[in-house]
Amino acid sequence: MIKKQRNINAGAVILFIIFSLLFFVLLFRFISIQVTGEAGGQPVAAKAQSLYERDKILEARRGTIYDRNGEVIAEDSNSYKLVAILDEELTTDDEHPRHVVNPEQTAAKLAGLIDLEESEIYSKLSSDLKQVEFGTAGRDLTLQKKKEIEDLKLPGISFIQDTKRFYPNGLFASHLIGYVEKQEKEDGGTETVGMLGLEQSLNDILTGSNGHFSYEADLWGYLLPNGDEVIEPAKNGQDVYLTLDKSIQIFLEDAMSKVDEKYSPKKMIGIVADPKTGDILAMAQRPSFHPKTREGIEDTWRNLAVEDSYEPGSTMKVFTLASAIEEGVFNKNNKYQSGSYKVTERSPAIPDHNGGRGWGEITYLEGVQRSSNVAFAKIVNEQLGYETFREYLTKFGFDQPTGIDLPNETSGLIKYDWPLEKASIGFGQGSAFTPIQQMQAATAIAGDGSMKKPHVISKVVDPNSGKTMQKTSPENVGTPISDATAKEVRNILETVVSSENGTGYGRFNIDGYEVAGKTGTAQIPNPEGGGYLTGHSNYVFSFLGMAPADDPELVMYVAVQQPDIDESTNGAEPVAEIFKPVMQSSLQYLNIEPTEQPKAKSSQAPDLIGMSVKEAEKKLTEQDLEPVIIGDGKTVEGQFPGQTSSMLEGEKVILKTNGKTIVPDMTGWSLRDVLKFTKAANLKLNTVGNGYVMKQNLSSGSVLAEGDYLIVEFETPLEQYEREKMAKEQVEEEEEVVTD
Repeated sequence: MIKKQRNINAGAVILFIIFSLLFFVLLFRFISIQVTGEAGGQPVAAKAQSLYERDKILEARRGTIYDRNGEVIAEDSNSYKLVAILDEELTTDDEHPRHVVNPEQTAAKLAGLIDLEESEIYSKLSSDLKQVEFGTAGRDLTLQKKKEIEDLKLPGISFIQDTKRFYPNGLFASHLIGYVEKQEKEDGGTETVGMLGLEQSLNDILTGSNGHFSYEADLWGYLLPNGDEVIEPAKNGQDVYLTLDKSIQIFLEDAMSKVDEKYSPKKMIGIVADPKTGDILAMAQRPSFHPKTREGIEDTWRNLAVEDSYEPGSTMKVFTLASAIEEGVFNKNNKYQSGSYKVTERSPAIPDHNGGRGWGEITYLEGVQRSSNVAFAKIVNEQLGYETFREYLTKFGFDQPTGIDLPNETSGLIKYDWPLEKASIGFGQGSAFTPIQQMQAATAIAGDGSMKKPHVISKVVDPNSGKTMQKTSPENVGTPISDATAKEVRNILETVVSSENGTGYGRFNIDGYEVAGKTGTAQIPNPEGGGYLTGHSNYVFSFLGMAPADDPELVMYVAVQQPDIDESTNGAEPVAEIFKPVMQSSLQYLNIEPTEQPKAKSSQAPDLIGMSVKEAEKKLTEQDLEPVIIGDGKTVEGQFPGQTSSMLEGEKVILKTNGKTIVPDMTGWSLRDVLKFTKAANLKLNTVGNGYVMKQNLSSGSVLAEGDYLIVEFETPLEQYEREKMAKEQVEEEEEVVTD
């Protein structure tokens, strides 16, 4: 019993000594931390903060790019990034795993939904890392794609909300706007960086600064009741408003796409501007690219309107003519001998473009209309003089960049050493200029002598404060010619389009508007040696035009290089197929009043009752009237309007035959034509709206039954345009979703 007591006392002493040592160690540690403020070589406060303080990044949005009317051209939109959790320690319940359990099965299912091979996905999922991403294939996922992947219910597959750059108009001034890419940062995150066009040159303006939200929380991440909160809001990038007009840009893109498909040229350029302000309203080119998919970007990285210079050809004659008129040395009624001309006795002869045959002795006015090289060489050499002409090249801005607010602008190249070089510039050969230089110079012709600096940026707005940070005003960069000279030049250029002698006659005329302009056919230097390329299509075909001619609201330049055309097709055809529809649609869209109304021919309707259908159709066609057959018989029983009516050229004449009455397709018909049909078919009519037929309740091609009631919906041209525009945008949005 005594021995047992002794063992207990010895154990108590040992425990007392151990606890005493622990107490003194803890006491020493406590005093040490209190004195030094450190534990384990790290500040205690920092360690506590790392345990209890949470910090979240508040991402800034990249600035939005708008057109002049506030239509979105480029903006940030929500997207999702795909990640896979590989850390097994995160799974606390085997029945509900939080990491990738079966990499092989997961890879097989994901391969069908993201653009990545199954083997590559499997390789990532077999990594030793705790979490992996899937590169570009796993970024910028739409909400729809996210839901499709979530529906697979794959353990360990998660998403991080992100943003992507959205270009709602697709192929739209792509080299001007540019595109962005997400690049990896040193800390493992990503940043959006502009890679081309305005997205690149305005990257600092468009890029905002991220904010952050920090707060104190417990070990489980819950906010502590009295914890400190620090919120530094994100500062979004600044918004940029352009001078581009979305509608005019779409007109241009659509026309260029049609010509591209039809003629497959090597290059195309189109620019539309307001000559009174220098605003660029549209700028497009081919080759181009889609800013989202980058499809086509490998064909050219340059904005051809500002980064390419080439021999302009005969569009340069506009400025030679203006210089001569301003100096008072041009007399349009004076005559000269066309065909060929030698500047000096030793220099090669300058030929006219018809093989040097010329057109005999003609006036200088006819020389302008026919685009005679001889006329302009003589103007430079004999009337203006080389020194004076060189001064006008400077006045028109051809020896320096325009300073347009686009990146990488190049300047022209003026070769002005020898007499032949000096004379050749007068008709657009031997020296090279950019399209934007020609456009700037053209504003002096269209703007009554005042030359305006071109620009594409209207204003920059801070969305955080609503304050306008930058605003562009029209800038006059010279007055190379007078108001009177500009008007005289436009009068002469109008005859290039309206006169039968003019190189623009029949191709560049626009009903209701007078167009002043000049065609161009520039030779292309042979890249393999001296001289120029030969062949019917080896030229840069162009047109520089403005309308209305008396007071231009728009000036437009179009150039098409080496289109695929045969010997029977004039190179001006593809140019006209861009210029004419774009200029006409733009003038109408801007509500520019026509300068003249075309007078329609009128005639009296012939008596067609009792004739065969074929004979009646032939008779109407001969009078420029349009027959509409509403029966399946072979003999005309009725016509509307009758033979005593006065008919306008192109008007419809309804022919009722002795067979069953067939409902025609009335899309685009006027109310007048619909009334003719209802009278012929003895129908009751109910109409909705104004303008032209958009919809009808009776299907075209169906047989009319007795007692049928015709309901027709009308719409104005403006309503039609808006409807088609909305439909196109909806299709593009749907294609965007499908692509994503």
